[in-house]
Amino acid sequence: MMEICISRRQGEFLLDVDMKLEGPVTALFGPSGAGKTSVLQIVAGLANADRGRVVVNGVIWLDTSAGINLPAHQRRIGYVFQEGRLFPHLRVRSNLNYGRWFRRDRTARFERDDVIGLLGIGGLLDRWPVNLSGGEAQRVAIGRALMSDPDLLLMDEPLASLDSARRAEILPYIEKLRDHFGLPTLYVSHAREEIERLANEIVTMEAGKVVSVDRR
Repeated sequence: MMEICISRRQGEFLLDVDMKLEGPVTALFGPSGAGKTSVLQIVAGLANADRGRVVVNGVIWLDTSAGINLPAHQRRIGYVFQEGRLFPHLRVRSNLNYGRWFRRDRTARFERDDVIGLLGIGGLLDRWPVNLSGGEAQRVAIGRALMSDPDLLLMDEPLASLDSARRAEILPYIEKLRDHFGLPTLYVSHAREEIERLANEIVTMEAGKVVSVDRR
């Protein structure tokens, strides 16, 4: 369960959303410039809101009226970008292990072998990122995010840079992730067929505002 009530003005653009989300996979859908990525950045603590409140699983991450604004590293976020953004100087195995550093002393919910098996990346562990296909790199990026043991997974157009064949390759892995772990996820996309396949609820945004919420 998430509560996101935020407002931020950037020049002529006003982001102003108020939503209570049930998940586990919520898609933010809409055209480029609708404010979808801005919502993710504020939820993650990577951008500030002029005013607002963000509550995830009963924990207040942001409440401007109360002076609460947890830094990004305390919000237990797993962030998957449009490009894999893997560390080029580390093999796949070490990229995954980097995510484990953020667990601190917390009991892991996502074990390494489970993540590797679920994403089908066991055969990639000794490879360098430069030798991965786009689909393989995104699967490793998802694995690294899970290894940080997040309370919330943010996926910002994770398939947008892939061709149709690579998208078809990776979609079943995201479905398995949803069905196996049930991890609360905010998934940004402008591809309707993609989010209808993955999401339990679809939030449609236009010009910085929520125009509809479709729960399925």
